[in-house]
Formats: sequence, C-alpha cells, structure tokens
Amino acid sequence: MASNLGSIFRVFRRLKSQFMTDVAIDLGTCTTLIYVNDRGIVLNEPTVVAIDTKTQKCLAAGEEAKKMLGRTPFEIKAIRPMKDGVIADFEMVELLLHTFIEKVQKKRLFTRPRIIICVPSGITEVEKRAVRDSAEAAGAREVFLVSEPIAAAIGINLPVFAPTGNMVIDIGGGTTEIAVIALSGIVTNNSIRIAGDELDDAILQYIKKNYNLIIGEQTAEHIKIEIGNAFPTIEESTIEVRGRDLVSGIPKTIKMTSHEVREALQEPLSMIIEAIRLTLERTPPELAADIVNSGIYLAGGGSQLKGIDTLIREETNLPVTIAEEPHKSVVIGAGRILEDMSQYEKVIFQMKRE
Repeated sequence: MASNLGSIFRVFRRLKSQFMTDVAIDLGTCTTLIYVNDRGIVLNEPTVVAIDTKTQKCLAAGEEAKKMLGRTPFEIKAIRPMKDGVIADFEMVELLLHTFIEKVQKKRLFTRPRIIICVPSGITEVEKRAVRDSAEAAGAREVFLVSEPIAAAIGINLPVFAPTGNMVIDIGGGTTEIAVIALSGIVTNNSIRIAGDELDDAILQYIKKNYNLIIGEQTAEHIKIEIGNAFPTIEESTIEVRGRDLVSGIPKTIKMTSHEVREALQEPLSMIIEAIRLTLERTPPELAADIVNSGIYLAGGGSQLKGIDTLIREETNLPVTIAEEPHKSVVIGAGRILEDMSQYEKVIFQMKRE
C-alpha cells in the first residue's frame, strides 16, 4: 500500500512539473541566478541585456550581452539594468527576466510560474513594487519576495528559526547586506550600496589617477578577480593592464601589483568594515553573545575577494566563515524556500496588487 502511494505521488509530481515550473530568482546587480523546483540552479548569467536601438528588440542577454559591454556600434546598446541592487531600467529588467524565464521554462502547457525574488533588506516599498511589476510583466503568476540575508542564511544551512543569533554578510555586486537573524526574522540589519561594483570603480579610479590610464569596467573587474586582495599576503603578484593613455590618447600597457590593488580597495573596504561595526553595536547583548560563539558568515560573490575574511576577523575579533559556494548561497536559500513554502511562510512576503 505504501509503495503504491509513493508511486502515485511520484507520478503526480511528474505531471505537475509538466504543467508548471515555479522559479526562485536572485536578481543581482552583476549576476542573475535562477533555481527551478526539482531541478536546482539552471541559470547563472550576467545581468546584462543588449538591444537594437532602432527596434528596441533584445539581441542578447546574459553572458553573450556582457561580451558586448563597451564594444558596441551605435545601433546596439548593451545595458546593465540593475544598479545598487535595485531596478534602474524597468523595461530592460522586464526584457531580461522574460528572456531568462523563457530559457529555463522549456515547453510548458501553462507557462505562468510562481516566482520568488531575492531583494536587498534595505529596499523601499516603491522599489518592491517595481520588482513585482517587472516579474509580472515577464510572465509571473504570483510574486513573492525574500530578503537576501535570510535567503543566504537558509542557503548556508543556518538555523534561522532558532532563538539564537546568526550574523550573515552578503557582499554582492551592488549592495552589501549585513544582518543578524533570529526566530525567522532580521533583528538588526544594515544595507549599504557599496559592494563589488564600487571595488571595480575604485581600481578604475586608482589607475586613472596614478597612471593616467583609462580602462573599462570589465578590465577593472578582471584585475580584482585575478590579483585583488583585502589583506597583505607573503606573495605579491602582478598583472598587465591595457588601456588608453589619458594624455596622448594612444593605447598602452602598464604593470600593476597586488599591493597597489589592495591600496585602491582600501576606502570601499573600510566603509564595509564600518557598517559591520555599526550593526554589531546595535545588536542586542544576548544575540551578540551568540555571535561570539558562532561567528560571522560570508556569502555573495564579493566574499570571494582574497583575504576579506582575514580582514573582517582582524577588525572584529570574531570567527569568520565563508560559505562553500558564496555566490550561489542566496539562490540556493530561495530554492529551499520554493521547495517548501509552508515551512518558510514567515520569511517571505507576497506582493499583491492593491
């Protein structure tokens, strides 16, 4: 009897997946990740869309569109429609989401999915409505929102329902989310619009100021990934940087050391450290005592910067742990919520039209 029931349940789930596919989306400033129930992470692409300026049609989205940034002719425009973790260009986000959802949906009889979207904890009501409207315009049947720090905590397997405090720092492309979580909610949080993009810009400005060399955003990001570091290491490395000379206008090449990159990143990193300190200062004493034991957990693509865990450890005197796959933590957490929405109903909020 039990085996028959199990077989019926499996058949039902297969049939259900033919009709609808619910998705969880980490709509990041730099990268968009999509989790589909029963299939896991099915998309991990840059949040970039390329359009034909005459027809306004989408020419490319994701990885293909990112390759076009800073290289397009007049009739093509490559756009990053998200800025500081929120929507900067509504129409382009709608176009991007529509393209990505269509890509992961395959062929379904009913293609209007329920969608969970991860948003910064400091997002305003107006920005929440913009996210909802974009998702609905892209084909969502129902839209649910979840705070990025809570999704990250669930993705890291932290006990979010327990009365103990857990501190999560999610360093993304547009925002750094710092939150102390207990009893399914955020007790203390700080959402600052200083993250990966600001680190790239700091490198770009440093090279411009010290070498009179103009480089693009993608070059700055490449330097950060290759030799970027937040804390001094024994071994120093160098990288060749190509750009345009500010004085002569002729392309030239320079060599940059990891020490110089660390110097360039000092200001934005110190602002992130200051935000962590402020959050700790506002944390209730009982939860602060829990954090002394459990430490700080790092998630988000920005936590892959070499030495950032050591820097935070040195500045706070607390244990620091980087998630196993930090850039996927948020979408994995959102996916777990999607798989069992009744268990996680306290951490999500539905965006309904008034």
